[in-house]
Amino acid sequence: MKKYLINVLLLLLVAAFTQCKKDEYEVIKLTKMITVEQMRALPVGLTKATETKKTGKIYIYNDYLFINEPGEGIHIYNNINPNAPVNTAFIQIPGNVDLAIQNNILYADSFIDLLAFDISNMNSIKQVKRVNDVFKQVYSAGVQKYLFYTKDTVVKKQVYKGGVVNDIAAYSSSSSQGGSSGQGGSMARFTLMNDYLYTVGLYELGLFDVKNASNPSFIKSINLGWGVETIFPYDNKLFIGTNTGMHIFNATDAANPVKLSTYSHIFACDPVVVQGKFAYVTLRTGNNCRQASNQLEVVDIEDPTKPKLLVAYPMQNPHGLSVNGNNLFLCEGNFGIKSFNITDNKAIGNNMLQHLQNIKSFDVIAGPKSLIVTGDDGVYQFNYSNASNLRQLSLIKVQK
Repeated sequence: MKKYLINVLLLLLVAAFTQCKKDEYEVIKLTKMITVEQMRALPVGLTKATETKKTGKIYIYNDYLFINEPGEGIHIYNNINPNAPVNTAFIQIPGNVDLAIQNNILYADSFIDLLAFDISNMNSIKQVKRVNDVFKQVYSAGVQKYLFYTKDTVVKKQVYKGGVVNDIAAYSSSSSQGGSSGQGGSMARFTLMNDYLYTVGLYELGLFDVKNASNPSFIKSINLGWGVETIFPYDNKLFIGTNTGMHIFNATDAANPVKLSTYSHIFACDPVVVQGKFAYVTLRTGNNCRQASNQLEVVDIEDPTKPKLLVAYPMQNPHGLSVNGNNLFLCEGNFGIKSFNITDNKAIGNNMLQHLQNIKSFDVIAGPKSLIVTGDDGVYQFNYSNASNLRQLSLIKVQK
C-alpha cells in the first residue's frame, strides 16, 4: 500500500511535467510523502530575516513579536517600537504550526516532534532539544512512517488537460500564563502554565514538563474526542475549544489536569478566552466548521463544574478574540475587526465601540504595547488606549 501511494504521487508528477508548456514558470505548492527519517534530516535553525509569505499564529515575548509561517517556521520582529517593528531573523522549522515561550526557551512543533530553542541571545538562537514522536495526528493517513510535506517551489507551469494541476496532496495541521511566559492568541494550540507546556491536537491534550526549560519531557496525552481546536489558560484552569463545545480542566495539579465539565453547543469552530467569571466563545460557519451560527456567546463559569450560557449575540463570521479590562476585541474574518465595551455582559450587542471593515482579521492579542491583529495582508498593530478609536501604528505586509 505504501509503495502504491508513492507510485501514484510519482505518476502524477510525471504526468504534470510532461504536459508543461515551454518558458512558463510560476511558484506552486508541491506536496510529497517523506519518511520520518527524511523529515528529521530537513534543515532546522536560525537564518537571516525573510519576508513573510503567509501569517499563522502570533506570539509576543518581552519586546519581540513572533509570527508563524505555517509549515515553514517563525519570523522574529523586534517590537520595542510597535510603530516600526524590525524584522530580525527567521527560525526555519519544517512542519511548524504553533509555538510558546518560557524562560527564554521557545517550543515549537515540527511535524510529529517538539523542538526547543534557546533564544536568550537573539543573534545566536540554538536548538537545544528534540522530543520525538509526540504529535502523532500528523502522520499520513495513520501510516507511522510517512508524512505529507508541502513546499513552495519554482517550476514550469503545469498544464494538464487544459488546466493547471493543483496540489498533489494537501498537508494540513491541526500558535499564557506565568511571569516568564509570553502571550499567544485565542487560536493557540500551545500554552504554558505552572511550568508545564500544554498542547492540543485534533483529539488529545498533550502534557510536557518544562521545569527544566531547556529539557522538556513528554508526560502523557489525554484523549478529548475529535474536533479539538484551541487552548486558553486562566486561573489554574485550561479552557479547551472544540467544534462541539468547551472543555474545562482543573490544572491545579499541573501534571494531572482533571476535567470539570463540558459546555456544549452546535457544531461550529470555537476559540475561547476567559476573564473573571466569564468565558467568551465565538462560533462561526466556515469550510471546516460545517453548518452553524455566527455568534458570540458569553458563558458564566463562576461554577466551572456547571458552565451555563448567559447570552448570545449574532455576528458576521467571528474568529479570534481578546479581552482587556472592560473591552473585547473580536475578529470578523472578511468583515473586519470590532471592539466592544463588556462592562455589562447582557448588553454587549448594544455597546459596539468601533468596526474597522477594511481588514480581513483572523486572530488578535491585546498586548502591553499594542493591539496585534493578523489579517489576510499581514500583521497590524494598533494603539488601543481608546477602544472607540483604534489607531493603526504599523503593518507587517505579507509578500504574496
